[in-house]
This record gives sequence, C-alpha cells and structure tokens, in this order.
Amino acid sequence: MSCCKFSKNIFYLVLIFITSNVWSQKITRQQYIDTYQKSAVNQMHKYKIPASITLAQGIIESSNGNSRLAVKAKNHFGIKCHDWEGKKIYADDDKKNECFRSYKNASESYKDHSLFLTKYQRYEFLFDYKITDYKSWAQGLKKAGYATNSKYADILIKVIEENELFKYDKASFKNNVNSE
Repeated sequence: MSCCKFSKNIFYLVLIFITSNVWSQKITRQQYIDTYQKSAVNQMHKYKIPASITLAQGIIESSNGNSRLAVKAKNHFGIKCHDWEGKKIYADDDKKNECFRSYKNASESYKDHSLFLTKYQRYEFLFDYKITDYKSWAQGLKKAGYATNSKYADILIKVIEENELFKYDKASFKNNVNSE
C-alpha cells in the first residue's frame, strides 16, 4: 500500500513540475508583437492613436505580456482604477497595494487604453500630432503624466525603433482584422 501511495505522490510531483514549467514560459517580445499588432492597428484606425505607441506601451507596461497584471488581469497598459466600475486587482506600483483595472481579455485592455487616452483632457493635445509622429506622441505621453519614469519617452522611442513598430502606423489592414 505504501508503495502505491509513494508512486502516486511521485506522479503528482511530476505533474506539478511539468504544468508549472508550461505555465511559467514567457512569451518573447516578437511573439507579443505578432499577437497584438492587429489590435493596435485596429485601435489606431478607430481612435487615431499610433499603433507603434500602443504596441510599445503594451510591451513596456506588460513586460511583453508577462507581467502579473497582464497575466492575471489582462491589463497590458498598467491603467489604474480611476473611477473604474469593473473588476479590480491590487499591486504595488508607485505606492503599495494600488488599484488597477482588470479585464476579461487583452482586447478589452487595448480598447480601454484607447478610451482612456481619448477620455482625459490632459491627453487631448496628443491628437494634434500626426499619426506617424511617434516621437512627439512619446514625449507628449510623458509630458501628460502617463508614467512616472522620467525616461518614459526615450524608452518608448527605443522600443519602437528597435522593433520597427513605426511600420504599423502606416498599416491599412483593418478590414482584414476582426472587430474589437
């Protein structure tokens, strides 16, 4: 009897080890881009926010989709609660135990990011920039206080240029993409 119990315990340990390795695999930056480029372009066509900016922010704010907020709350942009009526998750950021928005899926997060930027007056001036002027958008987001990191604009620009995300700002395949 103890032999079978021992074998059963070994089986469960092996199963836990295998499943934990599968679940802990990180997606790469390129996989993130491949997965979310169409959502970013769709949002660009609907809300006039450069796809490069949306993708770069998603990459940075979610650690390529691997952050706790992205995995548990599908929050790819680190958007805090701010009058949010939906589901919430709490995490340490600038302060301990801050409230962040939680979504059913990444598409909701992408759409809410667009709505967030179009809703608040502090971002209004961004829409005066050309959709292909990602540098002004990056600097404007920093100026408007989207993030507290003093190098935020430089980081966005670096991610855009290193990954050639600017090419999505000229994309016109919205008709080939499912509606968000």
